Order: sequence, then C-alpha cells, then structure tokens
Amino acid sequence: MIDEKDISNQHIVITPNVLGGKPRIAGHRIAVQHVAVWYDRLGMSADEIASEYGLTLGEVHAALAYYYDHRDAINAAIRSEEAFV
Repeated sequence: MIDEKDISNQHIVITPNVLGGKPRIAGHRIAVQHVAVWYDRLGMSADEIASEYGLTLGEVHAALAYYYDHRDAINAAIRSEEAFV
C-alpha cells in the first residue's frame, strides 16, 4: 500500500537555498506558486502546464494539491512578489 504522504513528498520539496525556500517541484526550479498562477490566473490546464514546462501530470497535480492545502501562505507569497514588482 502506498502512503499518500510519500507521493506528495516525492514531488514537492522545500530547499532553503533554492527559489528562496519556496515549495517547488522536485528536480525543477518551478515553484508551486508558479503552477498556481498558471492554473488559476492564466487558465492553463494541467495538461498544458505539463507539456509547456516539461513536467508530468503527477507533478502538476501534486503542486496544485500542495497549493490548495497551503493556499493562504502561497497567495500571500504571490501578493508579496507582485507588490515588489
């Protein structure tokens, strides 16, 4: 039996010195918040994101699941970056 936490942990990582410690897709410099913006704000489908950025559907869905589980913190990070720009 597969532990659900293991699936999420294999796709989403937090590394202090990569992308400022933001949650990202393992093996990529793509933050969860990037996937959230592409999906929620730009209207890209999971398939489009996977194809455009060289990700698997599992990685995209793991990023979206992480986003929905941590929505307030990730939206705050997105707003902070928008204000900086």
